[in-house]
Amino acid sequence: MGRVTERRKVIRIRDGAVSSRPDTLVAEEPLEIRLNGKPLAITMRTPGDDFALAAGFLVSEGVLATARDLRNIVYCAGATADGTNTYNVVDVRTAPGVALPDITLERNVYTTSSCGLCGKASLDAVRTTARWPIADEPPLHVDPDLLAGLPDRLRAAQRVFDRTGGLHAAALFDETGELLDVREDVGRHNAVDKLVGRALRNDGLPLSRSILLVSGRASFELAQKAVMAGIPVLAAVSAPSSLAVDLAAETGLTLVGFLRGSSMNVYAGEHRLALRTPASPG
Repeated sequence: MGRVTERRKVIRIRDGAVSSRPDTLVAEEPLEIRLNGKPLAITMRTPGDDFALAAGFLVSEGVLATARDLRNIVYCAGATADGTNTYNVVDVRTAPGVALPDITLERNVYTTSSCGLCGKASLDAVRTTARWPIADEPPLHVDPDLLAGLPDRLRAAQRVFDRTGGLHAAALFDETGELLDVREDVGRHNAVDKLVGRALRNDGLPLSRSILLVSGRASFELAQKAVMAGIPVLAAVSAPSSLAVDLAAETGLTLVGFLRGSSMNVYAGEHRLALRTPASPG
């Protein structure tokens, strides 16, 4: 829809010299997600892949698990008082017989990258709603050297970031390091939802042979989304949160943080990494 970026006037100051020029910014607009006609959530996102975003969000909420659970997704016409379609409201219709669990889970209707659930209630919620337990059989084994090369490959695939410098990204790789898909968005959680939603609509869940790489930190919400999609390895270029580590340890998710160059921290699931020497106690 041509709304991924927008142009704005900016005053530029360089070494005391002042000039005026247009600047390219990443677009940010609200997306309301409705489930079978009822409002469910609002998230701020970069327009594009909205249907995938909505589908991926519902995977993380335990509503959808396969393409057969989804009847269709449509933009809601007449989303404004004057009947104009803003393309900022989508309605997800589930297939007959799909059970709708308590999708509120104490979650606020307005969602952002910092919202979500807290503490033991969060872990319990994921445990009870996960449809794809992490079960990579035969066991997935990943060389740390392979992981070390993934951030550069993700960065090279960020086309909109090159124009704006204002986007997060998430990418799926297979166990050999082949890039399967990459999505960009103002929110890391949205980028992951777009990946998972695209996989669901292509009947590709669970992603049991995949590595998920995210720019920035690994929050509980991102770990939750990986677990709900059956992804065995989550890597981030920055730090994880304590609750993300707790969730990874409980579910068997391999969680890697501070993935920078040849260095990284492994917080859980080290059995999937082909370590040359055992970790020394510290």
